[in-house]
Amino acid sequence: AEQPPAERGRECSCPEEPRGGRRLRTAFSAEQISTLESSFQRHRYLGAAERRKLAGRMRLSEVQIKTWFQNRRMKLKRQL
Repeated sequence: AEQPPAERGRECSCPEEPRGGRRLRTAFSAEQISTLESSFQRHRYLGAAERRKLAGRMRLSEVQIKTWFQNRRMKLKRQL
């Protein structure tokens, strides 16, 4: 049962992952940014447990939290 040519190679087209495979940009709320910033002031790097806890509390994925911290560290580096 081979797939028809039109279906072959087609990816899932869910709203969070457009056809290019990249996620849409996350628009963080002011409250989320405030929480992330205060956490960043305490620790520049998050451990897995802290990241899981923060993700659960903020209703974001761990990947979104990890990426935000990576971007924030780069922003700090540029400012210095």
